[in-house]
Amino acid sequence: MPHRDHDGAVHHVTFRLADSLPASVVARWKEEIADDPAFRDDRARQQQMYERVQRFEDAGHGKCQLRRPEIAVLVREALLRFDGERYRLAAWCIMPNHVHVLLRQTQGVRLGEIVGSWKKWTARRANQILGRDGRFWMRDFRDRAIRSARHWAFTLHYIESNPVKAGLCRRPEDWRWGSAWERARKRQC
Repeated sequence: MPHRDHDGAVHHVTFRLADSLPASVVARWKEEIADDPAFRDDRARQQQMYERVQRFEDAGHGKCQLRRPEIAVLVREALLRFDGERYRLAAWCIMPNHVHVLLRQTQGVRLGEIVGSWKKWTARRANQILGRDGRFWMRDFRDRAIRSARHWAFTLHYIESNPVKAGLCRRPEDWRWGSAWERARKRQC
């Protein structure tokens, strides 16, 4: 799907580690969904695929290099580096094998440039830390345009509650690698 992007647009962006969602799994799901009469139209098929991907991501497949604090710190720094300049962050969460971000684009900065800069910078440094080379992130990213205040609130809650849903913590503010933790920490200061 093409990325919809324009000045001031609000997006939920998800990007994953290269080993987090094997192409063979996606191909198998596509076949299963295509053969299942319950998913007769494109919208139902897309929704079913989206739900399967979410469950798979949260199950923590792959090496989950983002679990390593020194790698998660890199991603956190990349997300926060141009907040207020190239984009405005509303919420973010670094999961063991993927990252969620809710952001508003600023004028003249394309969504692909924003995500590309995060991925390029963090991949180079993460590979140095890990003593390896090769693909760190999956090639593309998924984005959804936020279309209403209700959609925005739902997405913010989804992003910040993702570690709770995945069984990584009890409350969103307990997950050190997310905006809920950052806000809680600032309130304490």
